[in-house]
Amino acid sequence: MKTKCRGEQTVRRFEKENQELCFKGHSILYQIAKQRKEVGVLGNQLLRLGTSVAAHAREASRARSDSEFCSKLYGLLQEADESALWLELLRDDCSIRDENIGWLYQETGELMGIFTTMVAKLRKRNG
Repeated sequence: MKTKCRGEQTVRRFEKENQELCFKGHSILYQIAKQRKEVGVLGNQLLRLGTSVAAHAREASRARSDSEFCSKLYGLLQEADESALWLELLRDDCSIRDENIGWLYQETGELMGIFTTMVAKLRKRNG
């Protein structure tokens, strides 16, 4: 029997936000990547990670235990952190100054903060 995790409903709310972030990110990067090959390479990597973040959120919402829930969120956090790295590379190394890159970076950071807090609270509650 599946045990309901307290954070499960919160993750489900963010599933759609993760998907929208992924799709908007792809759209933004597609427009920029048409101009430069290296940006396209970084953009493709970012797209893979963005979809992985969304997949981890979906998996977390279907977790059978608090332990599995935290494990899925740890995977999500790793992928989101790597996404932030690729955004930093686009901004700093490729000199992409598009305001949407800044927005994606900020959104990524906010989602990481939310999910980090969820994991910390759950770990504290479970000892």
